[in-house]
Amino acid sequence: MVHLEVNKMPLPTTSNTSWTQGLSLPSRIFGGESPFSGTDYELYEESNEFVLSVEAPGFEADEFELAWDDGVLNVAAEHVDDERGRKRTYHRRFRFPKDVADDEIAAQYRNGVLEVTLPM
Repeated sequence: MVHLEVNKMPLPTTSNTSWTQGLSLPSRIFGGESPFSGTDYELYEESNEFVLSVEAPGFEADEFELAWDDGVLNVAAEHVDDERGRKRTYHRRFRFPKDVADDEIAAQYRNGVLEVTLPM
């Protein structure tokens, strides 16, 4: 497994062959009501690439950890609010059905939305 930073995506080349979208696993551990109830992401195919858009307001770009492992993208984030004594976490896994150009995966976080592009 390779751990990635948002906007810095060096990845190994692997091949992907199966599709299991049922691996979405939200984590609502550590306090309070989660802003991530319901569908918090959009995943679509466009112009020979997959685009994953995750609504995650209140986080900073450096709080995200992305990992690519044999066709599975793991998206995790943790935010600690010391003033309120709260800790928020986010975790989802996405499996992709087609070959992805691992070395071309890119991510950016703007205005509360993490966008990951996965070229085929």
